[in-house]
Amino acid sequence: MLFDDLEPKETIASVLVPVAVPVAYTYKVPTGQTVVPGTIVKVPLGPREVIGAVWDGEPDAAINPKKLKSISHIYETTPPLDKDLRRFVDWVASWTLGAPGMVVRMVLRSEEALEPEAPVPGVRRIEGAEPERMTPARRRVLETMEDGFAWTKSGLAHAAGVSASVIDGLIHQEVLEVVFMPAAPPPPKPQLDYAQKELTPAQQAAAETLQDSFDKGAAVTLIDGVTGSGKTEVYFEAIAEALKRDKQALVLLPEIALTEQFLRRFEQRFGVYPAEWHSEITPKNRARVWRGVASGDVRVVIGARSSLFLPFKELGLIIVDEEHDGAFKQDDRVPYSARDMAVVRGHISRFPVVLASATPSIESRVNAEQGRYGLVELPDRASGAALPDLSAIDMRLDGPEQGRWLAPGLVGAIKESYANGDQSLLFLNRRGYAPLTLCRTCGHRFQCPHCSTWLVEHRFQKKLVCHHCGHNERVPESCPSCQSTNTLVACGPGVERIAEEVSDLFPQARTLVLSSDLPGGPERLKREMKIVEEGGADIIIGTQLVAKGHNFPKLKLVGVVDADLGLAHGDPRAAEKTFQLLAQVTGRAGRVTGGGRGFLQTYSADHPVIRALLSNDKHAFYQAEIEARRAAGLPPFGRLAAVVISGPDKVFAEGYARQLVRAAPQDTAVTLLGPAEAALAMVRGRYRFRLLAMAPRQYDLQTYLRAWLAAGPKPSKGLRVQVDIDPQHFL
Repeated sequence: MLFDDLEPKETIASVLVPVAVPVAYTYKVPTGQTVVPGTIVKVPLGPREVIGAVWDGEPDAAINPKKLKSISHIYETTPPLDKDLRRFVDWVASWTLGAPGMVVRMVLRSEEALEPEAPVPGVRRIEGAEPERMTPARRRVLETMEDGFAWTKSGLAHAAGVSASVIDGLIHQEVLEVVFMPAAPPPPKPQLDYAQKELTPAQQAAAETLQDSFDKGAAVTLIDGVTGSGKTEVYFEAIAEALKRDKQALVLLPEIALTEQFLRRFEQRFGVYPAEWHSEITPKNRARVWRGVASGDVRVVIGARSSLFLPFKELGLIIVDEEHDGAFKQDDRVPYSARDMAVVRGHISRFPVVLASATPSIESRVNAEQGRYGLVELPDRASGAALPDLSAIDMRLDGPEQGRWLAPGLVGAIKESYANGDQSLLFLNRRGYAPLTLCRTCGHRFQCPHCSTWLVEHRFQKKLVCHHCGHNERVPESCPSCQSTNTLVACGPGVERIAEEVSDLFPQARTLVLSSDLPGGPERLKREMKIVEEGGADIIIGTQLVAKGHNFPKLKLVGVVDADLGLAHGDPRAAEKTFQLLAQVTGRAGRVTGGGRGFLQTYSADHPVIRALLSNDKHAFYQAEIEARRAAGLPPFGRLAAVVISGPDKVFAEGYARQLVRAAPQDTAVTLLGPAEAALAMVRGRYRFRLLAMAPRQYDLQTYLRAWLAAGPKPSKGLRVQVDIDPQHFL
């Protein structure tokens, strides 16, 4: 039983509230009202009121009824969270060792969505009524209203080309009446046969495989297709199949910048735009999407990782595009992988999940090879164009002159591409102008006061910025240490510095910098992506956001300014991430017409990653990397969990970390490493120490971690302990 009788007509219920506590709280249900598991409610919690959900399980009947607080409001017009979504919340909390309330908080993010949207006032013509005097303006209004529908006053005035006072006059004369209209009509449904694109034989076979997966329940299929192979068109047919079966579909994308091009492609295929869900949509639209998903009016959502927690009424398909991308991992509060949790959600509700990438993660590739996932391969571009020819520029032998960052060979290739009217892309995964600024007189380096990182110069904004906590300061005119003037020097290149060099070399070319931290935010990025797509820029300089899923028809040349940048990190996934990033970015070249070229500027031309890229031997790279992981017992052949201790006092945080290690249960299956200072030893004024637990693949690491943390000392003096199951980042 979910509810226990206290006295006649009074019941109690378990309510999961959005705070970091391990259990649901018990509340009284107001007399005369009823709730069921999943009912969304508002309850008092300390001095405030919060949104929560009635949860499964027995409420605590041992609590003195007089001490129980009552549910203050029941959202009766909002459908309860269904059983599968509640199971999913509990599963995510159990897997991540997070508090269930913090997971349900991701479901109940939009309080505005919990009540119906207020109707808006409008006007409608009263049948048979005529104005006392017909003027041209009044005639235009009445002609506009011949369809019999209601209009908003502002919309009607605009459509008829009159002022609002004309509308007011017709209302006063009782020719028009004020009515209330729904704030937003239901979104139009996608049209399955609106413009079905002719697929290549390989695409058609792949689409049929995905369509067949709907009859297999919780099937997971990996689409491994080269850049330009038409993976999107293939999984559009899976979306069509889901819609045909009266199911909703969710497409997860790693970057907001990808949405604009995707929206247009979806509209071209289905005749309407899908709903969007990400951090940049307005609160009103966020509430409308949440309500539409819960009611079933919204049939397809394209969203960031948080859209995985929307309360779909009839979810029947999840697609994770660019499934290898690290942006699908959330690192704060509840650290989870949206890719992995998408698979879990499909398993719980018994529907198919599609993972798509030109460079799949090692984990997904191994799951496909071992038969846990289905595998669909698209080895050729849909256009028939060849993959780009890649060359390495050995910077030790053919590097640029001092003070320059582009090698002569790359400059010559850009010159040739520009002369032919083609676009060139220069890729450097480093924002700003320079990663370090120092004084030539005394050696002073500008460091963030809150983090153990150097401040990055952003010359366009005339600021020094920390990319971890957001601290920024104006570039000073003199050194703050020795007061020398004209002695500050920028060390190393960022995209802004490369843009400066390009402007010197090609003053007539239309250059464009694409970086997520430039003014204007996502809307500006969308506009500039469209400029590139339509050929409005000759040379593009960009960070990793240009590597993800974009189609630039005129792009023929890609130059990687620093191909070694990702290889120097102490990250067990460094080789995999670098290979994926460079393969993705060079794959932008020649997608439509072929003839693409790519140049990798490197000081490590013999590195296995560089060799694999140059030989276009993806399978050899994957097999070598898989065997290295297997030998080291690393994921997916072993399990990892990071425990990060952070606090305002360095000595106290380190001492706590050492006490925690001593409290660890003895188990020969588990190897503990640390504590050690994190690579980023201080972030936002907090000192950080890392522990790493390693165990075999089948080992129940979560149970071990729970026992360990329960046996360890309780955090105090502002300490925080965060567990990250299967960490993707090691900073």
